[in-house]
Amino acid sequence: MSVRQLVRNPSAGYRALLVLCCLLIGVPCVSGGEPEPGTLPDVTLAPSGNFFSDWFTRVDQAQADQPHWVTPIVTVTPRLEEELRYDQFWERNPGAGQSPGSLNSYGGAKGLELIPFEPVEIIIGVPPYQTRYGAENAKGFNDWSPALLIKYRFLSGNEQHGNYILTGFLALSVPSGLNAFSAKTFGLTPTIAGGKGWGDFDVQATVGQTFPFSNSRSVGDPLAINVTFQYHLFKVLWPEFEVNYTHWPNGENVTKNQVFLTPGLILGRIPLFWRVKALVGVGYQFAASNVHPNYQSNWILTCRLPF
Repeated sequence: MSVRQLVRNPSAGYRALLVLCCLLIGVPCVSGGEPEPGTLPDVTLAPSGNFFSDWFTRVDQAQADQPHWVTPIVTVTPRLEEELRYDQFWERNPGAGQSPGSLNSYGGAKGLELIPFEPVEIIIGVPPYQTRYGAENAKGFNDWSPALLIKYRFLSGNEQHGNYILTGFLALSVPSGLNAFSAKTFGLTPTIAGGKGWGDFDVQATVGQTFPFSNSRSVGDPLAINVTFQYHLFKVLWPEFEVNYTHWPNGENVTKNQVFLTPGLILGRIPLFWRVKALVGVGYQFAASNVHPNYQSNWILTCRLPF
C-alpha cells in the first residue's frame, strides 16, 4: 500500500497497521510482555542470530531497564513503548474573540510504536481524519504529523534502580493534509523528555520546539512544554493531571502563550491474550489562559494495545 493510499483512506491505513501488529505478535517470544510496576522479569538477552525471532527478547530487556509507568494522555512518554495506539479528540471553541466552532479528530495522529533494538523506539504515525464545523466547515485529512518519530533513551533506571529516565526525540511532519488543515510545510521537532518516580507517584515531562522548513511567517516555531503528574492505584488505575503549555516566539501567533490543564484517568494494563494488553484512558483538556489560538476545550479518548 502506498503512502498516498494511506493518506486518502484512514480505515485502510489502520487495517494495515493492525495486520503488521498481528504479524509481530505471532513472532515466537520468551516473555509474556511488560510486567506490572514493581515486578521485573528474569530476562537474559541471548540472541539466536535471527533479528525477528529475537524481537521480543530485546523488547523485554529494553523495558526491564526503565520505569513501568503508563504513557500519559497528552504528554509523549520518555519510556520506550511497543504498542498500537488510536486517539480521538472532540475540540470545542465557543468564541472568546475567535470564530466559534468545533473539530473532531479521528486517530489523533497516533499509530504503531516499535522497539527494534535497545535503546531506540520508532513511531509510525497515521494522518488523522478531521471534521470541522463552524464559520469554515471542512472535512478531510490533516498533515502526517508525526510521519516518523524516533526516540533514543540516554539514561534509565527501573523501580529498583532509581526510577528515572531521560530520552531524546526527533519527529518529522509531512504536509499531506487538506488545504484547510495543513501547515503547508515539512517540519522537524527535536524534544528532550524525562521522568522521575517516587513509589506509586511519578512525574513525566517534555520540552520540544517545531522548526518548519518553510512558511515560518505563518506557522512560526512553537515551543511546547508538557508536564504530567501521575499516580498508580489498585494495580490498573492511573489518575493523572497534565499542564500543556505552548509559546509562539514568531509567526501569526507571535508572543502568544497558551496553557491547558488536563485531568485524566487511564485504565490498564489489562491482559488480553499472549503478551497483548489493553489500556483505555479519557481526559478533559481546558484552557487556563485567556489566549487559546487552537481551541478552548478538548475531550480526549485514548486506546492502546501494548505487546
